[in-house]
Amino acid sequence: MKKQSASEVLIAGAGAAGLTLAIDLARRNVAFRLIDKLPSPFAGSRGKGIQPRSQEVFEDLGVIDRLVAVGGTYPPQREYREDGSYEDSPLTEQHEPTPDEPYLIALMVPQFLTEAVLRERLAELGHRPHFGCELTAFEQDAEGVTAHVVSADGEETVRASYLVGMDGGRSYVRHALNIEFPGKTLGVRAVVADVRLEGLGTDAWHRFNEGSMEKQTSFCPLRGTDMFQLQAPIPMEGDIDLSAEGLTAWAAARIGRTDIVIREVLWASAFNMNARMADKYQVGRVFIGGDAAHIHPPTGGQGLNTSLQDAYNLGWKLAAVINGAPKKLLATYEEERRPVAAEMLGLSTKLLQAAKDRAGRRRGRETHQLDLGYPQSSLSLNQPARSPERVIAGDRAPDAPIRGAAGQPKRLFELFQGPQWTLLGYQVDRDAIAPRRNLHIHTVGVRGDIIDESGHLRDAYSLSAGEWVLVRPDGYVGAIVSSGELAALRRYLDDVGIAA
Repeated sequence: MKKQSASEVLIAGAGAAGLTLAIDLARRNVAFRLIDKLPSPFAGSRGKGIQPRSQEVFEDLGVIDRLVAVGGTYPPQREYREDGSYEDSPLTEQHEPTPDEPYLIALMVPQFLTEAVLRERLAELGHRPHFGCELTAFEQDAEGVTAHVVSADGEETVRASYLVGMDGGRSYVRHALNIEFPGKTLGVRAVVADVRLEGLGTDAWHRFNEGSMEKQTSFCPLRGTDMFQLQAPIPMEGDIDLSAEGLTAWAAARIGRTDIVIREVLWASAFNMNARMADKYQVGRVFIGGDAAHIHPPTGGQGLNTSLQDAYNLGWKLAAVINGAPKKLLATYEEERRPVAAEMLGLSTKLLQAAKDRAGRRRGRETHQLDLGYPQSSLSLNQPARSPERVIAGDRAPDAPIRGAAGQPKRLFELFQGPQWTLLGYQVDRDAIAPRRNLHIHTVGVRGDIIDESGHLRDAYSLSAGEWVLVRPDGYVGAIVSSGELAALRRYLDDVGIAA
């Protein structure tokens, strides 16, 4: 006999994106079910770079300190010459954090450690993923989705208001929806493996035969572990012996060193690099995100970051609609996230070509994802219009050091943290906006609860007296309005479900 259960949201795929969505729904008290067809969590380090914008997301979700603790910064690149000498260089441009951008250095955390931290956070919120549960079919109607799930305990029917497929590049959900996944195979096949080895130190990312697609090989020490990640392009055809003995002999033949001995292979994969993006992110009450919606070459460390930010964009919108916001809000998920995926696919492909042409591997600000935003979104309101040289609606909301009226130091990101919207008023009438559910109001000026004594908030947002800044739950500016345009702000709040 089939079991039956109900939930507001069913999430297929318990990787980084699915876990991020689950955490965001959990802190909003939305009932959900998180399943994955794998019998246990993914054990590899496929995605290991956490970009600065994702670090801001993880601060909001309450896990950034744990991720830093289990990971670390990237080591310098060590490029070996044919005579055995080498040259070290930084992987990324080095910049000190600023008041408005507190994270400016990419963090290295192997994917299995990132996901372990996210599962721990989800457990704190009273939930867990269900592994060994495969989504085998689903149907949707005007009120919801009926999903069929198979596990070791038998078959189960799950009734949900919405289904989200975060189930990887070979997504069952995407296939079932008949969503096209156009793009191209990039003509590069590679091997990636997590290994324990002897013969190399952990002080550098060791690179051999750079620029040669036949012999290029690298060994990157994986922060937080005693392992290295082996990466190398391989021929488009033919099998690779992925055993410890096989990879040791294979690497020796490519780089001419016999002192590097692989003792253990913990995870390995040979794969073709692709750049693809789904034609749609939503069909009715079913959504896709993460690798199910876009797959990237690994260059530049964009795939994992783009995926988890899909979840971060979708979570608050699902919760808002479930709690009564207009359903049209859900259409902004595809509207906002699909252009970002296209931009990141272009960047990853460009960096792959640069690596093939030996045009340099150093990563710049374009990989940080701090400059991505939604200025063209229907959710972005500037009233009156603002110069694009200033922060505008749709931009990432900057951080700033401030002080509470009681004298204690704070940061804007502390005010933003949580599932709520945040409204900042600069030298305004505090009572001009009445309290609303899920809206935190803070003001600078007479009777203001925050003090901008160094002007960092004013400068970061280019504010004039009488202006209001509405910050979305995902840390982007939703609206900037003058005190003379408060009617437009109130209509905006109504439209996104922030009830008076």
